[in-house]
Amino acid sequence: MNDPESIFQRLDRLLARIEDTLPVRPQHADPAEYIALRWRKHGDTGYLQAINHPHTITLNELLNIEEQKQTLDRNTLQFVSGLPANNVLLTGARGTGKSSLIKALLNRYADRGLRMIEVDKLGLTDLPDIIEFIGQRPERFILYCDDLSFEADEPGYKALKVVLDGSISTASDNVLIYATSNRRHLIPEFMHENLATRHVDGEIHPGEATEEKISLSERFGLWLSFYPFDQEQYLEIVRHWLSQHGISRLSGPARQEALRWALARGSRNGRVARQFARDWAGQQKLAKTEPVRVDKE
Repeated sequence: MNDPESIFQRLDRLLARIEDTLPVRPQHADPAEYIALRWRKHGDTGYLQAINHPHTITLNELLNIEEQKQTLDRNTLQFVSGLPANNVLLTGARGTGKSSLIKALLNRYADRGLRMIEVDKLGLTDLPDIIEFIGQRPERFILYCDDLSFEADEPGYKALKVVLDGSISTASDNVLIYATSNRRHLIPEFMHENLATRHVDGEIHPGEATEEKISLSERFGLWLSFYPFDQEQYLEIVRHWLSQHGISRLSGPARQEALRWALARGSRNGRVARQFARDWAGQQKLAKTEPVRVDKE
């Protein structure tokens, strides 16, 4: 019969073999080393994952949104300076620079301790855990939520609502939430909900369903709206991005192709302009480096 010592040794070896087969639990990336991070899930546990190559865009590369740039820059400067600042909701036309503006401000103020944590919609239920983890750190954190939209019964909707302004405890003063969305109220609104609107003494009182849907966006202290660009604004952005690729002027053929490019995509915005500039510059450089091909019959 085996003695107890032998049994314990065999159990230790067995446990060691089992541990070798278990997945390693990810460790939090250190915000002192990385300016941009992403909240990820590993089973039921969340952790901060480093973003090794964050976007390097700067404020000077964002055109035709001067008012929005100034407002968000001021709010972010207040924040990194330890002064009162607001959570911000950026809404409006797609491709007009909402997300890029947030990333540009990270690059501007990273040297002053600003950090960004990207949280997708599924990760919003972990907001209390994220805030608890970073709340005592010396850095200043923007929780970045891109392209938000919800259905009314989604858990992330209620979690975000509570963190913004509804919990019995206050969020740490080193955390703000910057969110982007194509719609102001974040939740689809339906015509029948307006039937519950009442007029009392000349004032409009929305119905309960409508009140619930606007209550989340109202908890953001700042709203910034972004609008579609007109043709000249679009072409100005095309010129800028072409110059970044070494093309100093917008030629007649390039102008026509840029307009066709936007028409094919049904939108004139900064994203479309940058995509066109990349394609056009690539074509021009390829034509200079590759010999003309003649197909033989």
